[in-house]
Amino acid sequence: MSNHYHHLVFGPSALARQRAKGSYTAYGAQTERGDDGPEELDGREKVIIRAADQFYLSTVTETGWPYVQYRSGPAGFLQVLDDHTLAFADFAGNNQYVTAGNLDANDRVALIVVDYPRRQRVKIYGRATVVEGSADPALLERLRQVPGGTVESRCERSVVISVEAIDWNCTRSIIPRYDQDYVSRMGALYERDAAAREKVLLDRIAELEARLE
Repeated sequence: MSNHYHHLVFGPSALARQRAKGSYTAYGAQTERGDDGPEELDGREKVIIRAADQFYLSTVTETGWPYVQYRSGPAGFLQVLDDHTLAFADFAGNNQYVTAGNLDANDRVALIVVDYPRRQRVKIYGRATVVEGSADPALLERLRQVPGGTVESRCERSVVISVEAIDWNCTRSIIPRYDQDYVSRMGALYERDAAAREKVLLDRIAELEARLE
């Protein structure tokens, strides 16, 4: 596993606290070997990204403050272009252009993608490029295509993210939430025959056993 994440986020102060609190061996010690460089997305990460209908996006303002936005859309609007690249169509907003403006000055971004029913979340660090729709209309049109059809919202530009590092968070603090579509799909499963219901339960048991291991 790449240790690029540790080199990106663990500064001297964080490492000092880890040493003081006894967690350095588990975390900060990863910085003692050379930086392995940018990570690539694996199958698990691609699954949660492609299923997401929302995520949190952080950029850096020119005043030095973090700026966090909540982004949502139809499932699949955050797209995996390849093992190192994500992209999404930027829907028209309130015309403040804070995120786009931040990226003009500093391309660093961080995303948090959460699967609430399964209590999973992943942090993704990367460098983002803003591509205006007029500069590459074909790319923007491609990103407007999602599994359910074409995004109807007005899209002004594309945001392309080169992935730097990935970190899966602990599930302990995630409160499960279930939207109407998820509840309907689960209800349909349980209305089927006994074998289907048993498979759902066995899959859940397997998932929990894997977490325990």
